[in-house]
Amino acid sequence: MSAKKGAQATTSIVRLLVPAGKASPSPPVGPALGQRGVKTMDFCKQFNDRTKQYTQGIPMRVILTVRPDRTFSFITKTPPTAWMLLQAVGQEKGTSRPSHTTIGELTIKHIYEIAAIKMQDPGCEDTTHEAMCSRVLNQARGMGINVVRGEDVAAA
Repeated sequence: MSAKKGAQATTSIVRLLVPAGKASPSPPVGPALGQRGVKTMDFCKQFNDRTKQYTQGIPMRVILTVRPDRTFSFITKTPPTAWMLLQAVGQEKGTSRPSHTTIGELTIKHIYEIAAIKMQDPGCEDTTHEAMCSRVLNQARGMGINVVRGEDVAAA
């Protein structure tokens, strides 16, 4: 058995960030799948069909499993937490100095709602809602988003 055959006989995992309903053979999808011998159009059709209920353009995380016979299966996950946080505060990007500069404020309710969405991801079945809220809260703080109680925002 040659080294080339041994290298091709493994299952590979490809992680992509693809806009919902807008998968096309252009980068990043085309090159990532083409080098593994997967028919890009087959993936694009299946992905676009699976994500048609979402608003077009929302970035969806995809974990694609490519088998040695060039068949594939994939799992779609919710948008990245950072993207949801930035949408909630209406910003394009976080700050480079989170402990010095804030880019906006969110309430604990926002953190709770984002955590509830993230709990739907495959692989989060064993994660408690409290732990997921903590993850989202820490990411928000790391991006320069100030998290306040609900009545603090109403008073301001």
